[in-house]
Amino acid sequence: MPQESFGIIWIVIMIALFYFMLIRPQKKQQKAMKAMLDSLAVGDKVVTIGGIHGKIQKMKDDTVVLETGSGNEKSTLTVSRNSIASCLTVKE
Repeated sequence: MPQESFGIIWIVIMIALFYFMLIRPQKKQQKAMKAMLDSLAVGDKVVTIGGIHGKIQKMKDDTVVLETGSGNEKSTLTVSRNSIASCLTVKE
């Protein structure tokens, strides 16, 4: 009987380790990403998943129009809101 309880204890310990090392940090990261996407505004400088740097010109529900380039070579791209990887504009 004591050896069976040690096996159950090890299983519980392994489940707890998986939760605290894998599942919890991933959920925290997803929350931070959702908060960043919700706080985007026109004029913010962003980087897409593909590495494109741009400035937000227009926003719709699930799309964003980015202005890319510099000087006379500016162009606009319409990308999915979920394809934005990070916001470079510092918010107060």
